[in-house]
Parts: sequence; C-alpha cells; structure tokens
Amino acid sequence: MHALKKNRPLRRIVLASAATVSGMVMLLSLKPHAAQDLAVGSSSTAPQGSSSAAPAPSSSSGSSSSGSSGSSTSGSKTYTGDTVQTRWGPVQVRITVKSGKITDVTAVSYPSDNPRDQEINSYAIPQLRSEALAAQSANIDSVSGATYTSDGYKQSLQSALDSAKL
Repeated sequence: MHALKKNRPLRRIVLASAATVSGMVMLLSLKPHAAQDLAVGSSSTAPQGSSSAAPAPSSSSGSSSSGSSGSSTSGSKTYTGDTVQTRWGPVQVRITVKSGKITDVTAVSYPSDNPRDQEINSYAIPQLRSEALAAQSANIDSVSGATYTSDGYKQSLQSALDSAKL
C-alpha cells in the first residue's frame, strides 16, 4: 500500500499545505511584464539625437505650441512642429522644405528613457522618416509596435506642414 493511502490524515494535510504554500510562493515571485508601448525610444542609429524626458502619466496626446520656422542656405526653410506629449514622452519633428517639397524630416525629440525605448525607435524613427519623405504629407502608416511614437510623430509632422503651409 502507498504511503499516502494509509490512515495518516496529518501527513496528507502537511503535504497538501506544503504544496499549496510552494505554489503560492512561485506564483507571487513572478514579475509582471511591463505593459509598454513598443513605440518609444531612440538609438544611436536614429537620424538625430533625442531628449530624455520623463514619460507623461496620461495617454492622451496633447500638444504644446513650439512650432517655429527659420531660413537656411540655398532657399530651403525649416519648420519645427509642435511638441506632442505621448504616453511615454514628448515627440517633436522638424522638416526642411525647398521649392514646396519636403527634403528632410528629423525627429528632434522622442522618448529614450530606457533600453526598450531605444530599441523600438532605432527602427521606428527611420521608417517614419522615409514614409514621410515618400508621402510628402503626414498621411503615413504607423509602425507596428511603435503606436504612440507613430501617432505623436504624425501629429508633430502635420503641425510642421501647417506652419509651412503645405
């Protein structure tokens, strides 16, 4: 006869309690995976340096007015879009326009507070830039896994385009 089948209820209670406690300890020791937007950060491969701003507590996209324009050489002008607050930090875009066409798009600031942000934006920012140059508008696709950054990028880009009257 098996050891647990004998008439020893105390042994079964102790083993069941030990198993329950062990299961609870293992369950509570699991670390929850941070629910982050996969769309924020910067990298050394990004086209421009970024600012390190603390993530905003709200997920709404408000924008603060900081649009400006200035002239540079050879008839091209630069226009800086509004700074758009995203869930993970501010996003701001600057465009260069020559003869009514966008010749360059630069992400002036975007969240880069942690390595995950940097990893995400090492591919998101260049992709958003190339799409904006190809589309010549803010009507571009969002980068998968970089939703918040993509939305902030498009809003700031539209603000810069509005300043340039394009």
